[in-house]
Amino acid sequence: MLHIFSKFVSMSLPITNHTLEKLEQLLFAMGFKVRYEKGNFKTGSCLIEHNKVIVVNKFSNLEGKIAALVVLVKQTNPDTNLLDEKQRQFYHSLKQTALF
Repeated sequence: MLHIFSKFVSMSLPITNHTLEKLEQLLFAMGFKVRYEKGNFKTGSCLIEHNKVIVVNKFSNLEGKIAALVVLVKQTNPDTNLLDEKQRQFYHSLKQTALF
């Protein structure tokens, strides 16, 4: 499934460090902390003592990191008033893009 999703991401978003940084900044503005940890796990989000934390497998390739963060962004419903105009546009473009 990640392979199919990866094709979606590569068509919609450039697979670059800049895209990853934009996603990280968007999530930070939404109140999440993004951490890169090593281990044998899939990227995901959780609530730890009322802190919203996203843990990304640091061994994932760039495409996998971006794909995982896009899925997590699409699952959120943030207060868009907390986002600046560029972040709001980026968020809405991610939300309106169909996965398949």
